Formats: sequence, structure tokens, C-alpha cells
Amino acid sequence: MRKLLLLVLFATVTAVSYAGGYRVSVQGQRAMAMGHTGVAVVNSAELVFFNPAGLVYLEDKLNVSVGASGIFTDIIYQNEELGTSSQTDNGVGTPLNLYGSYRINDWFTAGLGVYTPYGSGVTWPTDWPGSHLVNNIELAAIYIQPTLSFKLSDKFSIGGGPIFVTGSVNFNRNLSRTTEDLEGNRSNVTIDDSGVTNWGWSIGAMFNPSENFRLGFSYRSEITLEAEGGEATFSNVPNSTAVGFTNGTTTFDASLPLPAELTVGLSYQYKKWLFAFDFNRQFWDVYESLDIDFGSTDANPDSVNPRNYKNSSVFRFGLQYEATEKITLRAGYYRDESPVQSGYFAPETPRNDSDGFSGGFSYAITSKLAIDASFFYLRFSEITESYDFGTSSTGTVESFGGTYKSSAFAPGLGLTYKM
Repeated sequence: MRKLLLLVLFATVTAVSYAGGYRVSVQGQRAMAMGHTGVAVVNSAELVFFNPAGLVYLEDKLNVSVGASGIFTDIIYQNEELGTSSQTDNGVGTPLNLYGSYRINDWFTAGLGVYTPYGSGVTWPTDWPGSHLVNNIELAAIYIQPTLSFKLSDKFSIGGGPIFVTGSVNFNRNLSRTTEDLEGNRSNVTIDDSGVTNWGWSIGAMFNPSENFRLGFSYRSEITLEAEGGEATFSNVPNSTAVGFTNGTTTFDASLPLPAELTVGLSYQYKKWLFAFDFNRQFWDVYESLDIDFGSTDANPDSVNPRNYKNSSVFRFGLQYEATEKITLRAGYYRDESPVQSGYFAPETPRNDSDGFSGGFSYAITSKLAIDASFFYLRFSEITESYDFGTSSTGTVESFGGTYKSSAFAPGLGLTYKM
């Protein structure tokens, strides 16, 4: 039972690296409309996130970009052999982003970004077949990133800066498949923590071989989040020494590495057309397991929870067309590989290989202000998989699996101001 609870705590911290089971990237409306390409595209202060080296090539002295999206997710679980099925409530996440850049002089630009790359949730029906692994997750994370951009020549620039991350998470699951109190209420635990912070850094470079051709490079460091003294509340636990826990509140400590990411790409301008391609590599192999220390009053039951993730890649394609002086159209596609290996597929992060389709436009209200709109549809490949490292109430290792069908849809709206 105690090992089962530690698995819950592990899943809670894991959620910090996935937006409610999805690692959906929505860090800018213009980039999102173009398949989330941007490492070699110079069109707004969104470059703070995508490639800080490009900020120095923005023509305007001040450039501000703000946006928000609504992410609607849906997950269906089915086990034909057992005759069971469940579907998540359609969760709605609202990732936000705010970027600004200010040109100090011809060779130096400063920027600042505030964005929420992880801010969604998943809610399964109460007491569904996998409730011993997860009932619901709510996650919010804020990234604050100041940057500096330097033009070393008309063809080459560099940029970068520190990243500060602060986040919170709330997680609930049942203690086991069968444990309940005398009234028949399932025993459960709710995990809650906030103010989990740490620092990382980013660096980028941009090379312009010609007026119409750009090459970009961006790297974000690994960031380890340390949860210390988080709160775990137990409810409906029967009064029995065999259970191992009692109703009440205790603490937990855990740490989680968020992997480094490398992005390289190019863009080419031909008259009114702009084509962009990004290759993104995520170094998930640092995520082999998670050690958890559960409450000093509980004899420090340390636990090692295997994940054994692999490095994964994302291939992104984007297209932009200047239809009129006021209207710019965009479209994109990306292929996102999952880092989850067979046997490690848990329902709190039901993520498999996916295909993303996006589109959008900008409309210039004035020469200084434009509306940016985007949407994307993300379809995960149907998969039959399991998580083989759960622990039953008797202490034995057991597997939980089935077929998962997942999808996400997100419309977004933003503003870009320049002067």
C-alpha cells in the first residue's frame, strides 16, 4: 500500500512535465499557426521563446506579443478483454504567453517572456478501472525568461538568458482498486504542492546567408524541479493496521528533471510566401526514474519509480502567405514522437506519437496593431499499452493496460503591437 502511494506522488510530479497528459506546445499564436515553427522566423517578439538571437533583427524599436489558447482534450480508454471502458471529462486548459522586445541600438535588443507551457488537466470518472493510478490532475506552471540579443554582423547574431520556473499541481487517486471505509467510500489521497521553483537557461544563434534565407539554432537547458514539503491528504481510509496509512495529512519530497531541448531550423522567403522547417530534439533519456521520500514520520519509505524514457523528436513544417497588406495567412503540420516506451504507459500521461495540423491568420487593424488567430488539432495514434510497475494492496507488482484514443483541439487569439 505504501509503495502504491509513492507511485501516486511520482505521477503528481510527473504531471509537471506534461500538460494534463499532453505535452502540447502553444507558445505563440503566429508560430502555432505555422506548425509551431519559429527558430528561424523573424516576425514578432515570440522569438523570446523560439530563438532569442532573432530579436535583434526585428525592425521595430518596441514589439509586444500577447496571446491565449483554449485547449480541449479528450481521452478514451477501453479494455475489451475485461469489458471496461472510460472517457475523460473534456478538460479545458488556457495557456498564456506575453513577450516583449526593445531595441537598445542597432546591435543590441533586450526581451522578456512570460508563458505557461504546462497548464491543463485531465479528469477521469470517479472509481474508473484505473482510479488506483489517477482520478484527476490539475497543473499550472509559469516560465519567466529575460533575454539579450546581440548582432555580431548583418548575417549572424546570438542571444540568450536565464529561465525562472514556478509551478503548482493538484492530484487525486484511489489508494488501491478495492480499499474502502466502512461506509463503502473508496480510500483516496489528494496531493497538493505550489511554489515549486528553479532556474535554467536558454541560448540561440541565427545565421542569414542571404536576404531571404535564415538558419536558426536554439537550446534550453535541463531544469530540475524540487518538490519539498508537499502536502498529501488521505481520506476514507479504514481503521486497520493492514492498510498502512490513516486519515490525515503528511508531506512528501521529490525531484524531477525536465529535459533539455535542442531546435534547429530554416526559413525561406519567396515573394509573398514564407516556408519554415524546425527539428526539435528532446533529451528525455535523463528521466530514468524518480526517487521519492514520503514523510519523515513514516520511516522515510524511499521509492524508485521506473520511467525509462527515451529521447524523442518533433518535425515541424510551416507556411505563411501575405494575402494583402492587412491579412497574412498561415498553415502548418508537425509530427511529434513520444518518449514513452512500451510497458511504461500510465493513464496520467497517456501520450503516444501524434500528428498536429494547424492554421491561422493575422489582421492588421492599424500599422502598429494586429490581431493574431490560430488553431490546431492534435491526433494521437491509437495504442494498446500498459503500465507494468504498479503495486497492489498486497505489495505485488501488477500491470494496468488497455487501448487509448486521444485528441486535442485548441483555438487561440492574440495581439501584436509594434512601434
